[in-house]
Amino acid sequence: METSLYDQLGGQSFFERLVDGFYGEVEHDELLRVMYPDDLTESKRHLTLFLVQYWGGPTHYMQERGHPRLRMRHAPFRITKPARDAWIAAMNTALASLRAELTDEQFGELSSYFDMAATQMRNV
Repeated sequence: METSLYDQLGGQSFFERLVDGFYGEVEHDELLRVMYPDDLTESKRHLTLFLVQYWGGPTHYMQERGHPRLRMRHAPFRITKPARDAWIAAMNTALASLRAELTDEQFGELSSYFDMAATQMRNV
């Protein structure tokens, strides 16, 4: 039986640190910051729960918020190529900060997913 990436990375704490690093970047990015509420607490929590579930952890996101429907949830925002690029840059910085904890395969899998997901969110 294959071990989930969630388990390989040590569970929720890895994703909490990744999300904290990501939002640390968002807070200082003019293009991204306006897309988020003043208080980032719930945004952080939702992204953490989503990533935990996506990568094989507990399904708390689905239990609380239902199906992710990422495109629908992001539809109210103008997600241009520059916004997508800023999002990827913020996530890549956060991921790079945890690089020492990841194998090349894990790093590649995470990077590829974030690139694909961000590209699919573009709506302008």
